Amino acid sequence: MNMKPMGDLVLAKEVKQEKTKSGIILMESADNYVYADVVAIGDGLFTQTGDRIPVTVKVGDRIVIHKNEVGKHKKITINDEEFVLVRESEIALIEVK
Repeated sequence: MNMKPMGDLVLAKEVKQEKTKSGIILMESADNYVYADVVAIGDGLFTQTGDRIPVTVKVGDRIVIHKNEVGKHKKITINDEEFVLVRESEIALIEVK
């Protein structure tokens, strides 16, 4: 895949997460969130003075997005694979490694 998001957009592949790495089983309330692995990121946004604000997530990071932020218009299909396209500001959590 040779797709690159623009600006502060993040392209991620949704993953099913039922347990944390330590083995904690996630409750039903976790259904309000979507877990995804970052596949590609944009270069960031520019300020009014022309300075670039880079995207802070990196390719390979696991992110958590609130389901309300993942509307039908933000799911895209590329080469028969489904991805989620969100702005960096819509990301709720980043898994710290």
